[in-house]
Amino acid sequence: MKRQIWIATLLYTISMMVLFGLLYMFLNSQISFILIIFLLLVLSLGFGYILSSYILSQKFRIDESLLHLTKEILHELNIPISTIQANSTLLKRALKDDEKALVRLGRIDDASKRLERLYMELIYSIKKEIHSVEKEQVDVEMLIKERCDILKLQKRNEFILDIEPFDICVDRIGFEKMLDNILINAMKYSDKNSPITIKLDDNIISIKDSGVGMDEVELITIYERYYQADYHVSGEGIGLALVKAYCDDEKIRIDISSQKGVGTVVRLDLLNVKMKS
Repeated sequence: MKRQIWIATLLYTISMMVLFGLLYMFLNSQISFILIIFLLLVLSLGFGYILSSYILSQKFRIDESLLHLTKEILHELNIPISTIQANSTLLKRALKDDEKALVRLGRIDDASKRLERLYMELIYSIKKEIHSVEKEQVDVEMLIKERCDILKLQKRNEFILDIEPFDICVDRIGFEKMLDNILINAMKYSDKNSPITIKLDDNIISIKDSGVGMDEVELITIYERYYQADYHVSGEGIGLALVKAYCDDEKIRIDISSQKGVGTVVRLDLLNVKMKS
């Protein structure tokens, strides 16, 4: 890419030299000032178009190649995921009397479902880069129960729900990813025997844990990419950065309060995405 930048810079420099040379010639020949300006404008537009076309064409070619490669990889990924799930189902039937084997197959099945989820999220991220994702009506109660049921497979924290039907209009997959990040953080930084409470009241979802918590200094930097409250806990430290980005896009106000050694509460104000009655 550096080579293209240097070539573009050289072309621009030459074009400017030519323009100033023509201007000097026109001034010496006492041609109308308006005509000079008009000619310079036409030449500038011509050089600008050529320059932009050259630079952008390189970028478009690279983007198209990457998109084509990504589509091929995604297609190839879908085949082994489907194969694992199909054979897992067949083995469960064949080994229905072998409890140990069924437990192992259950782990394989859970892992394949998580892999499938990652696959769907990758497709979603690529589509979102290409064009805007359509929003749809979502029942928050059903979605939260669905995500909690999936996370319960990890056999960690209990989820205490105090929610009711509540319709919103959002990018569904993005909302699921955002919610998953918050719930996984609550689990990650809590003792596995401590419950996580999810409550919906007056357009606001509150997710409360009894984990390690954060002090005021940590609260200032929690949305920074790669920040982690506890470096002894595995993870990339980008979860809350993605949560904040999604909330900003959807106009969902997010508020996090925490106390060291007591726990954390994440509040999501859904007023701006609430379905109008």
